[in-house]
Amino acid sequence: MEEGNVSSGQLTFLHQQVFVIQMNAAMVIVVIVILATAFFFCFLNGLMFFILWSKSKFREDSRYILFAHMLFNDSVHLMGAIVLFLFGLAFFHMSKAVCSILVLITVVTFNNTPLNLAVISLERYVAIRFPLRHTEIATQRRTAIAIGLIWFISSVNILIEIFYIIAIDPHFFTTPVLCIREQLLIEEWQLALTSGLNFFFLVVVALTILYIYVSITLVAKSASTNKDSANKARKTVLLHMFQLGLCITSFLYSVFEALIAKTATALFVPLRFVNFFCLLVLPRCLSPLIYGLRDSAIQPLFLRYFRCNPTTLK
Repeated sequence: MEEGNVSSGQLTFLHQQVFVIQMNAAMVIVVIVILATAFFFCFLNGLMFFILWSKSKFREDSRYILFAHMLFNDSVHLMGAIVLFLFGLAFFHMSKAVCSILVLITVVTFNNTPLNLAVISLERYVAIRFPLRHTEIATQRRTAIAIGLIWFISSVNILIEIFYIIAIDPHFFTTPVLCIREQLLIEEWQLALTSGLNFFFLVVVALTILYIYVSITLVAKSASTNKDSANKARKTVLLHMFQLGLCITSFLYSVFEALIAKTATALFVPLRFVNFFCLLVLPRCLSPLIYGLRDSAIQPLFLRYFRCNPTTLK
Protein backbone atom coordinates (compact mmCIF):
# COMPACT_ATOMS: atom_id res chain seq x y z
CA MET A 1 0.00 0.00 0.00
CA GLU A 2 1.33 3.35 -1.01
CA GLU A 3 0.64 6.35 1.22
CA GLY A 4 0.76 10.05 0.50
CA ASN A 5 -0.53 13.35 1.76
CA VAL A 6 -2.88 15.39 -0.38
CA SER A 7 -3.37 19.08 0.31
CA SER A 8 -6.72 20.75 -0.25
CA GLY A 9 -5.91 24.11 -1.77
CA GLN A 10 -5.07 26.51 1.00
CA LEU A 11 -6.59 24.37 3.74
CA THR A 12 -3.43 23.53 5.63
CA PHE A 13 -5.60 23.15 8.75
CA LEU A 14 -7.23 19.99 7.33
CA HIS A 15 -5.61 16.63 7.85
CA GLN A 16 -6.38 14.53 4.81
CA GLN A 17 -4.56 11.29 4.01
CA VAL A 18 -5.24 9.37 0.82
CA PHE A 19 -4.26 5.76 0.42
CA VAL A 20 -3.75 3.88 -2.81
CA ILE A 21 -5.17 0.47 -1.94
CA GLN A 22 -3.57 -2.68 -3.22
CA MET A 23 -6.57 -4.88 -3.90
CA ASN A 24 -6.44 -8.43 -2.58
CA ALA A 25 -9.04 -11.12 -1.93
CA ALA A 26 -10.10 -9.64 1.43
CA MET A 27 -10.49 -6.14 -0.02
CA VAL A 28 -12.51 -7.49 -2.97
CA ILE A 29 -14.88 -9.33 -0.61
CA VAL A 30 -15.34 -6.20 1.53
CA VAL A 31 -16.10 -4.07 -1.53
CA ILE A 32 -18.58 -6.67 -2.85
CA VAL A 33 -20.37 -6.76 0.53
CA ILE A 34 -20.68 -2.95 0.62
CA LEU A 35 -21.88 -2.71 -2.98
CA ALA A 36 -24.30 -5.64 -2.64
CA THR A 37 -25.80 -4.17 0.53
CA ALA A 38 -26.22 -0.72 -1.04
CA PHE A 39 -27.76 -2.04 -4.27
CA PHE A 40 -30.07 -4.45 -2.42
CA PHE A 41 -31.49 -1.72 -0.20
CA CYS A 42 -31.80 0.65 -3.16
CA PHE A 43 -33.88 -2.08 -4.80
CA LEU A 44 -36.08 -2.32 -1.69
CA ASN A 45 -36.46 1.48 -1.62
CA GLY A 46 -37.34 1.44 -5.30
CA LEU A 47 -39.94 -1.25 -4.71
CA MET A 48 -41.60 0.76 -1.94
CA PHE A 49 -41.43 3.90 -4.07
CA PHE A 50 -43.16 2.04 -6.93
CA ILE A 51 -45.91 0.86 -4.55
CA LEU A 52 -46.47 4.39 -3.25
CA TRP A 53 -46.58 5.92 -6.71
CA SER A 54 -48.80 3.20 -8.22
CA LYS A 55 -51.66 3.67 -5.73
CA SER A 56 -53.75 6.84 -5.80
CA LYS A 57 -54.50 6.61 -2.07
CA PHE A 58 -50.76 7.01 -1.40
CA ARG A 59 -50.15 9.70 -4.03
CA GLU A 60 -52.88 11.87 -2.52
CA ASP A 61 -51.81 11.52 1.12
CA SER A 62 -49.22 14.06 2.33
CA ARG A 63 -47.72 11.54 4.76
CA TYR A 64 -46.96 9.04 2.00
CA ILE A 65 -45.77 11.77 -0.36
CA LEU A 66 -43.18 12.74 2.24
CA PHE A 67 -42.25 9.09 2.75
CA ALA A 68 -41.82 8.64 -1.02
CA HIS A 69 -39.56 11.69 -0.94
CA MET A 70 -37.54 10.07 1.85
CA LEU A 71 -37.12 6.91 -0.23
CA PHE A 72 -36.04 8.85 -3.31
CA ASN A 73 -33.70 11.13 -1.37
CA ASP A 74 -31.95 8.39 0.61
CA SER A 75 -31.54 6.23 -2.49
CA VAL A 76 -29.96 9.11 -4.44
CA HIS A 77 -27.65 9.86 -1.52
CA LEU A 78 -26.67 6.22 -1.15
CA MET A 79 -25.84 5.87 -4.85
CA GLY A 80 -23.90 9.16 -4.83
CA ALA A 81 -21.89 8.02 -1.81
CA ILE A 82 -21.16 4.68 -3.51
CA VAL A 83 -19.96 6.44 -6.69
CA LEU A 84 -17.58 8.63 -4.66
CA PHE A 85 -16.48 5.55 -2.73
CA LEU A 86 -15.61 3.69 -5.94
CA PHE A 87 -13.77 6.68 -7.39
CA GLY A 88 -11.76 6.97 -4.18
CA LEU A 89 -11.07 3.24 -4.20
CA ALA A 90 -9.74 3.45 -7.75
CA PHE A 91 -7.80 6.64 -6.89
CA PHE A 92 -9.61 8.21 -9.83
CA HIS A 93 -8.99 11.91 -10.41
CA MET A 94 -11.59 14.14 -12.06
CA SER A 95 -12.02 17.84 -12.68
CA LYS A 96 -13.25 19.82 -9.71
CA ALA A 97 -16.26 20.89 -11.79
CA VAL A 98 -17.50 17.29 -12.06
CA CYS A 99 -16.52 16.64 -8.46
CA SER A 100 -18.52 19.65 -7.30
CA ILE A 101 -21.66 18.27 -8.99
CA LEU A 102 -21.27 14.88 -7.28
CA VAL A 103 -20.53 16.53 -3.94
CA LEU A 104 -23.52 18.87 -4.38
CA ILE A 105 -25.84 15.90 -4.87
CA THR A 106 -24.51 13.94 -1.90
CA VAL A 107 -24.39 16.94 0.46
CA VAL A 108 -27.90 18.16 -0.36
CA THR A 109 -29.48 14.70 -0.08
CA PHE A 110 -27.49 14.16 3.14
CA ASN A 111 -28.94 17.35 4.67
CA ASN A 112 -32.45 16.61 3.39
CA THR A 113 -33.01 13.60 5.63
CA PRO A 114 -33.32 15.25 9.06
CA LEU A 115 -35.39 18.09 7.61
CA ASN A 116 -37.72 15.59 5.94
CA LEU A 117 -38.13 13.78 9.27
CA ALA A 118 -39.14 17.05 10.91
CA VAL A 119 -41.76 17.75 8.24
CA ILE A 120 -43.20 14.22 8.51
CA SER A 121 -43.45 14.68 12.28
CA LEU A 122 -45.22 18.02 11.79
CA GLU A 123 -47.71 16.31 9.47
CA ARG A 124 -48.49 13.76 12.19
CA TYR A 125 -48.82 16.58 14.71
CA VAL A 126 -51.40 18.33 12.51
CA ALA A 127 -53.28 15.04 12.00
CA ILE A 128 -53.68 14.57 15.77
CA ARG A 129 -54.14 18.16 16.95
CA PHE A 130 -56.41 19.24 14.09
CA PRO A 131 -58.02 16.04 12.76
CA LEU A 132 -60.98 17.84 11.15
CA ARG A 133 -58.71 20.29 9.32
CA HIS A 134 -55.89 17.88 8.50
CA THR A 135 -56.84 17.39 4.85
CA GLU A 136 -57.30 21.13 4.50
CA ILE A 137 -53.92 22.00 6.03
CA ALA A 138 -51.75 19.11 4.74
CA THR A 139 -52.63 19.44 1.06
CA GLN A 140 -50.60 18.06 -1.84
CA ARG A 141 -49.63 21.60 -2.86
CA ARG A 142 -48.35 22.51 0.60
CA THR A 143 -46.52 19.21 0.83
CA ALA A 144 -44.78 19.97 -2.49
CA ILE A 145 -43.86 23.43 -1.20
CA ALA A 146 -42.45 21.88 1.98
CA ILE A 147 -40.32 19.47 -0.08
CA GLY A 148 -39.09 22.39 -2.20
CA LEU A 149 -38.12 24.31 0.95
CA ILE A 150 -36.25 21.25 2.23
CA TRP A 151 -34.14 21.13 -0.94
CA PHE A 152 -33.58 24.89 -0.88
CA ILE A 153 -32.44 24.99 2.75
CA SER A 154 -30.18 21.95 2.27
CA SER A 155 -28.49 23.39 -0.82
CA VAL A 156 -27.88 26.97 0.34
CA ASN A 157 -24.58 26.27 2.09
CA ILE A 158 -22.92 24.22 -0.65
CA LEU A 159 -24.13 26.63 -3.37
CA ILE A 160 -22.66 29.57 -1.46
CA GLU A 161 -19.35 27.70 -1.28
CA ILE A 162 -19.35 26.98 -5.02
CA PHE A 163 -20.26 30.54 -6.04
CA TYR A 164 -17.68 31.93 -3.62
CA ILE A 165 -14.97 29.76 -5.15
CA ILE A 166 -16.00 30.82 -8.67
CA ALA A 167 -15.76 34.49 -7.65
CA ILE A 168 -12.37 34.07 -5.96
CA ASP A 169 -10.71 31.72 -8.45
CA PRO A 170 -12.56 31.07 -11.76
CA HIS A 171 -9.94 28.48 -12.78
CA PHE A 172 -10.29 26.50 -9.56
CA PHE A 173 -12.69 23.95 -11.08
CA THR A 174 -10.45 23.03 -14.02
CA THR A 175 -7.79 21.14 -12.04
CA PRO A 176 -8.14 17.36 -11.56
CA VAL A 177 -8.46 16.06 -7.98
CA LEU A 178 -9.45 13.02 -6.00
CA CYS A 179 -13.09 13.84 -5.32
CA ILE A 180 -13.78 14.52 -1.65
CA ARG A 181 -15.68 17.40 -0.05
CA GLU A 182 -12.52 18.93 1.43
CA GLN A 183 -11.04 19.42 -2.03
CA LEU A 184 -13.71 22.05 -2.71
CA LEU A 185 -12.85 24.18 0.32
CA ILE A 186 -10.39 27.05 0.05
CA GLU A 187 -11.02 28.91 3.31
CA GLU A 188 -11.21 27.78 6.92
CA TRP A 189 -14.54 29.54 7.50
CA GLN A 190 -16.17 27.19 4.98
CA LEU A 191 -15.43 24.18 7.15
CA ALA A 192 -16.59 26.02 10.28
CA LEU A 193 -19.79 27.12 8.54
CA THR A 194 -20.55 23.57 7.37
CA SER A 195 -20.00 22.11 10.85
CA GLY A 196 -22.04 24.88 12.46
CA LEU A 197 -24.98 24.47 10.09
CA ASN A 198 -24.98 20.69 10.49
CA PHE A 199 -25.09 21.08 14.27
CA PHE A 200 -27.81 23.73 14.01
CA PHE A 201 -29.97 21.54 11.73
CA LEU A 202 -29.69 18.57 14.06
CA VAL A 203 -30.53 20.60 17.17
CA VAL A 204 -33.55 22.28 15.53
CA VAL A 205 -34.88 19.01 14.14
CA ALA A 206 -34.30 17.17 17.44
CA LEU A 207 -36.11 19.88 19.42
CA THR A 208 -38.96 19.91 16.88
CA ILE A 209 -39.47 16.16 17.02
CA LEU A 210 -39.17 16.17 20.83
CA TYR A 211 -41.78 18.95 21.12
CA ILE A 212 -44.15 17.09 18.80
CA TYR A 213 -43.67 13.86 20.75
CA VAL A 214 -44.49 15.57 24.06
CA SER A 215 -47.48 17.36 22.53
CA ILE A 216 -48.94 14.18 21.03
CA THR A 217 -48.36 12.36 24.34
CA LEU A 218 -50.37 15.02 26.15
CA VAL A 219 -53.09 14.84 23.51
CA ALA A 220 -53.23 11.05 23.90
CA LYS A 221 -54.11 11.53 27.58
CA SER A 222 -57.02 13.80 26.74
CA ALA A 223 -60.48 12.27 27.06
CA SER A 224 -61.71 14.11 23.97
CA THR A 225 -59.30 12.58 21.51
CA ASN A 226 -58.97 9.29 19.66
CA LYS A 227 -56.49 7.53 21.94
CA ASP A 228 -55.62 4.77 19.48
CA SER A 229 -54.81 7.26 16.75
CA ALA A 230 -52.85 9.47 19.13
CA ASN A 231 -50.85 6.55 20.52
CA LYS A 232 -50.07 5.36 17.00
CA ALA A 233 -48.89 8.85 16.05
CA ARG A 234 -46.77 9.03 19.22
CA LYS A 235 -45.04 5.76 18.31
CA THR A 236 -44.48 7.08 14.78
CA VAL A 237 -42.82 10.24 16.10
CA LEU A 238 -40.74 8.09 18.46
CA LEU A 239 -39.61 6.16 15.39
CA HIS A 240 -38.62 9.49 13.80
CA MET A 241 -36.41 10.14 16.84
CA PHE A 242 -34.71 6.80 16.20
CA GLN A 243 -34.28 7.71 12.54
CA LEU A 244 -32.77 11.02 13.59
CA GLY A 245 -30.31 9.05 15.72
CA LEU A 246 -29.28 7.17 12.58
CA CYS A 247 -28.77 10.55 10.86
CA ILE A 248 -26.51 11.68 13.70
CA THR A 249 -24.30 8.61 13.21
CA SER A 250 -23.88 9.65 9.57
CA PHE A 251 -22.80 13.14 10.65
CA LEU A 252 -20.05 11.50 12.71
CA TYR A 253 -18.54 9.81 9.65
CA SER A 254 -16.03 12.55 8.80
CA VAL A 255 -15.08 12.91 12.49
CA PHE A 256 -14.17 9.24 12.76
CA GLU A 257 -12.46 9.36 9.35
CA ALA A 258 -10.07 12.09 10.51
CA LEU A 259 -9.57 10.39 13.89
CA ILE A 260 -8.69 7.07 12.27
CA ALA A 261 -6.27 8.76 9.85
CA LYS A 262 -4.43 10.45 12.72
CA THR A 263 -4.32 7.68 15.31
CA ALA A 264 -4.52 4.37 13.45
CA THR A 265 -2.51 4.79 10.26
CA ALA A 266 -1.62 1.10 10.02
CA LEU A 267 -5.29 0.10 10.23
CA PHE A 268 -6.66 3.05 8.28
CA VAL A 269 -7.87 1.09 5.25
CA PRO A 270 -9.89 -1.65 7.05
CA LEU A 271 -11.26 0.82 9.61
CA ARG A 272 -12.20 3.21 6.81
CA PHE A 273 -14.27 0.45 5.19
CA VAL A 274 -15.97 -0.29 8.53
CA ASN A 275 -16.61 3.41 9.10
CA PHE A 276 -18.11 3.88 5.65
CA PHE A 277 -20.31 0.79 5.89
CA CYS A 278 -21.60 1.32 9.44
CA LEU A 279 -22.04 5.11 9.47
CA LEU A 280 -23.01 5.93 5.88
CA VAL A 281 -24.42 2.83 4.17
CA LEU A 282 -26.40 1.06 6.92
CA PRO A 283 -28.24 4.12 8.36
CA ARG A 284 -29.46 5.11 4.89
CA CYS A 285 -30.52 1.52 4.23
CA LEU A 286 -32.30 0.76 7.49
CA SER A 287 -34.14 4.03 8.18
CA PRO A 288 -36.68 4.00 5.29
CA LEU A 289 -37.03 0.21 5.39
CA ILE A 290 -37.96 0.18 9.09
CA TYR A 291 -40.40 3.04 8.61
CA GLY A 292 -42.02 1.46 5.56
CA LEU A 293 -42.41 -2.06 6.94
CA ARG A 294 -43.93 -0.68 10.13
CA ASP A 295 -46.78 0.92 8.16
CA SER A 296 -49.79 -1.41 8.06
CA ALA A 297 -50.89 -0.09 4.65
CA ILE A 298 -47.52 -0.56 2.95
CA GLN A 299 -46.29 -3.78 4.58
CA PRO A 300 -48.66 -6.30 2.93
CA LEU A 301 -48.21 -4.69 -0.49
CA PHE A 302 -44.44 -4.66 -0.10
CA LEU A 303 -44.28 -8.32 0.97
CA ARG A 304 -46.45 -9.45 -1.95
CA TYR A 305 -44.42 -7.53 -4.52
CA PHE A 306 -41.16 -8.67 -2.90
CA ARG A 307 -42.33 -12.27 -3.22
CA CYS A 308 -43.17 -11.59 -6.88
CA ASN A 309 -46.86 -12.25 -6.28
CA PRO A 310 -48.59 -8.96 -7.13
CA THR A 311 -51.51 -10.56 -9.01
CA THR A 312 -53.76 -10.60 -5.96
CA LEU A 313 -53.26 -6.88 -5.33
CA LYS A 314 -55.88 -4.38 -6.29
